Formats: sequence, structure tokens, C-alpha cells
Amino acid sequence: MNEKKKSLAWLILARLVVISLFLATITYFNYSQPYLFTDEMLRGVTRLIIVTYCFSVLSLTAFGLSARYLTALAYAQIIWEILFVSILVMLTGGIKSNYAFFYNLAIINASFLFARREAFYTASLCGIIYGAIIDFHYYGRLERFGLFRETDDYYGSNYIIILIITNLLAFFLTAILTGYLAERARKSESALRKKEIDYEELERLNSMIVSTLDSGLITVNNSGKIRAFNRTASELTGFAQLDAYDKQLQEIFPETESFTNLLESSYKKEIITKDKFGTRRIFAIKSAPFTDKEGNRTGAVIDFQDVTRIREMESQLQRADRLAAIGELSARIAHEVRNPLASISGSVQLISQSDSIRKQDKKLIEIVLRETERLDKLLGDFLQYARPKTPEKSWFSLNQLIHELMHLLRGDRRFDQIELKSSIPGNQVFFADHDQIRQVILNLLLNAAEASPEGGLITVECACNDTTRHATCNLEVSVADCGTGISENNLKLIFEPFFTTKSGGTGLGLAMVYRIIEAHGGSVAVENGVTGGTCFRFILPVACKTEKDNV
Repeated sequence: MNEKKKSLAWLILARLVVISLFLATITYFNYSQPYLFTDEMLRGVTRLIIVTYCFSVLSLTAFGLSARYLTALAYAQIIWEILFVSILVMLTGGIKSNYAFFYNLAIINASFLFARREAFYTASLCGIIYGAIIDFHYYGRLERFGLFRETDDYYGSNYIIILIITNLLAFFLTAILTGYLAERARKSESALRKKEIDYEELERLNSMIVSTLDSGLITVNNSGKIRAFNRTASELTGFAQLDAYDKQLQEIFPETESFTNLLESSYKKEIITKDKFGTRRIFAIKSAPFTDKEGNRTGAVIDFQDVTRIREMESQLQRADRLAAIGELSARIAHEVRNPLASISGSVQLISQSDSIRKQDKKLIEIVLRETERLDKLLGDFLQYARPKTPEKSWFSLNQLIHELMHLLRGDRRFDQIELKSSIPGNQVFFADHDQIRQVILNLLLNAAEASPEGGLITVECACNDTTRHATCNLEVSVADCGTGISENNLKLIFEPFFTTKSGGTGLGLAMVYRIIEAHGGSVAVENGVTGGTCFRFILPVACKTEKDNV
């Protein structure tokens, strides 16, 4: 309907232009050849043009009416154009008029406003009206309108017949040609509009699919410049979509291989990189080249996903399997060794009580007893690691526990040059195994002190994301030191049992930390600080409340 209204508006404006040109032409010839037109004819034509102007303006104002009147308004335009030309032919001499060709304009407008059928109807109506005017003029029936028969006696009947037939042929040929052209134009316009709608729908669908993908999607051209960058890609890399556009792919993923690999064939690889904010991520990247309709390669589509969490979980599962196997083996070995060790210790103690032993032998016996005690403690650690107790949970204050540990460790020589600092909410209590959490924090503090031989600051911080009454929260505790840090290779093995970089260490302290946190359903991680040192952080899903709730 909007297209029809638009066509109708153009028709009315075109009519105003044609009428204006016609008026200008008559005015010019009237001044250049004053005797060419009679005064009566000029007055009639001028009035006709004025009425046509008024009708056109009224038609334009009628566009504000309901859409159901639009078709009637279009028919009114065609009818008025036929009347205009008929009156003009009568005013300009009837048979002698040179303006009968204006009927063709009405036929053309009918074909473009409606269809081929209406064009034939208009041509027929024009032929009937024009033929009637010529016949009435010829037989003197229009004398009251100034068309006198005697002035046209020299026009014979053959001339009249030829004139009518010629114009009729012109009218119908115009109807055939313009009807055909209008039909073709209408079909082409309809097909184009349908394709435009299809393209718009496809574009919206494509944009919706790309923007809602759970994986990052990037398209690049042959030079490696980014042309598409979806929302997920922005979230994973930290680069805004507008900032990423026209950047080189290597600026987003410096670890990718030569860009030609992405263009030549399908590419699949995992890379370890850092996003814009320095966070370590593992991306699984897949790419495939794409071509234009001629088969020429124009770029590549790159799909990538963040598999960091998946790889961490796989690593944790593999570590858990290894720890379980090593723990079971350690338990069996410890059990087999502990029994004869107890017999050796008991026998040596009995021998040491004899009065016949020399002083030098007593020193050797004391060494044996001391080493058996050390071995027994080591075996105890093995058993505690291999078969950890089920957590016996109770309410306790983490703030009080850490302050007791700090007071205890101030007497340890390893903490002589260490400054301990804590940031723990004092009014919260948590539901967990007090002794095991104490063991975890103690091991982490001892590890931090041993990693800082030159002293420094060790901080213990705690955060809880929910403090509502008896709510389950994620308790996050971190222990950070200012030591030398841990190498990248050792970071992967830091929680493995029996792995240690210290002389005389058993390699079970951090492994026990891992097992205890795992038994509580939590997680533990380690990372090197930006300015040095190491930070151990464990997260426990525990119940928490404020101390006043105990009242």
C-alpha cells in the first residue's frame, strides 16, 4: 500500500510539471504569435489548467484519509486525466486539435498504477470518447461549444475514419506496450523486494546466531585483519568488538602459528595465552578457510572456546587418580615397615636399659631411637596422607584459629625474620573440621616461611561471599609470601606427593593440604605474585554465621 501511495504521489507531481510546461508553452506562443490562439480558447485552457491544479492539490491532501480510499483516489486520477484531455481537445479545435496524444499519458499512468487490464480499459475509454468528439464535431453536434461544422467541411469522411483508427491503434499499442513493461517492472520489483526481505531475514538470523554462540567466532581476510568479532569472542579475549575490528589476528592471539596455516586448510590446535587483563587461558582453536562464489579464497573463519576450566578439571582428576594410587601404595608400605620398626625400637629400648652397655654404645643406641622416632613420624604422615580421616565438622572461629597459630609460630626460629599479618573477619564462625583446617593453614605458613629465607611479610587473608544466617558460602583463604616464587615447571608438580625442592623435606606437606581441601569439597590453587613471592589460595564451600547467632 505504501508503494501504491508513493506511485500515486509521483503521478500527481508529474502531472503538475506537465501542466506547468503546457501553460508556459501556450503563454510563450501567445506572446510570440498573438493571433495563433483565440481569446475564447485561451480563457478556456487557462480555466482548465487552474481546475487541474486545484484537483491535484486536493488529491495530495486526500493522502491523509484511510488507506481503503486510496484505490478510489487512483481511479479518480485516471478519470480526470481523460476528462482533461477530452476538454482540451474540444477547446483546441476538435478534429484539428494536436493534443490527442495526451490520452496516451492517461493510458501509461493506468498501466503503472494498476495492471494491463486497466490499461486496456483506459485505452478503450479514450478511444470511445475521442471518437465521439470527432464524430459529433464532424456532424455539427458541438456547435454550442464553438466547433462549427461548416468550418470543417473540407475534411472528408475518409480522413475522419483514418484519424480515429490511427489514434485508436496508438491508444491500444500504448496499452499493450506499457502494460507489458509495467507488468515486467512489477514482477521484477516484487522479486527484488522478496529477495531483499530474504536477505534481511538471513542477515538478522546470521547476526542472531553469531551473537548468541557460546564459542568465540572471528572472521579474517587474506591479510589477517579481523572483519567479524562476536560477543563471546569479546568476553573471552577482553577486547571490545569495535577495538578488535581491523586488528591483526596475532594481536589477539600472539601464540598462533603463521597465518598462512589458517588459510590453506582446516586448522585445529590448543594454545595457552593471556587475555587483555593478563589472565591465563587455554583456548581450543578451530579454523577453516572460506571462499567467494568463484572459489577464490578470501579469508578464514576461526572458532575458539575457553577450555581452561576443563583442562584444570582433567588435571585435577588425573592428579586425584595418581594421589589415590600413591596413597594406597604408601599405606601398604608404611604398614609393612611400621611393624618391624616398632619391634626394632622396642628391642633397642630394652637393650639401652642394661647396665652393662658402654657409654659409647649408648650414644649409638640414642641415635637409633631418634631415627626410629623420625621414621615413625614419617610413616605417620604417610598414613595420614594415604588414609585421611573423614572431616569431623564443628563451628569454630577462623580468626581465633589463625591468631593461635601466629602466636605459636612466633617461637619458631624459621619465623625470626618474618612479619605475620592477617585480615580475617572477627565475628564469623564456620562449620568445618577445626583440626584439619588448622593443619592446612599451618602447613601453608611453614611452607611460606621456608620459601622466604631472607624474611619478609607473610599475609593471611579471608573472604566469604555470603554472611547470611546459616548460609552456605565460599570461604576463600589465601596465604602469600614475599619469597623467591616457584618456577613454571614446579607449579605443575607442587601438590604431588613426595615432590619437594627442600633438602630434608618429605614432599607431603602440600600434598596433605590438597587432600584435606579435597575431602571438604573445595579447591586449592597456587600462583606467583606479579612482584614476586607465591600465593596459595583455597576455597571451601562451608556453612557460616556470625558469632552472635550462637547466643
